[in-house]
Amino acid sequence: MALKLDMSKAYAKVEWAFLRDMMLRMGFESSWVDFIMQCVSTASYSISINGERGSLFKPERSLRQGDSLSPYLFLICSGGLSSLMRLAKEEGLVRGAKYAEEDLKLLIYSL
Repeated sequence: MALKLDMSKAYAKVEWAFLRDMMLRMGFESSWVDFIMQCVSTASYSISINGERGSLFKPERSLRQGDSLSPYLFLICSGGLSSLMRLAKEEGLVRGAKYAEEDLKLLIYSL
């Protein structure tokens, strides 16, 4: 099995509850976490069609690309994912696979 991650789409998949939990587990002060979550979760969007603005809607997850805070928040989430994967391996829930070097070269060239 090979795992290929498309990091360009990953910002849109960040669950705010996971981000909040990760910051608290990392020891951030709860008032700071509340402030950051307020910044992340107050965005709203509308779509303009033929020059007319539609209704506002609010996303329920995702980090805004281009926001100067987003890369740091994404690193917090990716660190959490890494920790969860390491824990799953330690508990025997996932295991590695053996491969031949030729197979790996073939896989890399096919990507």
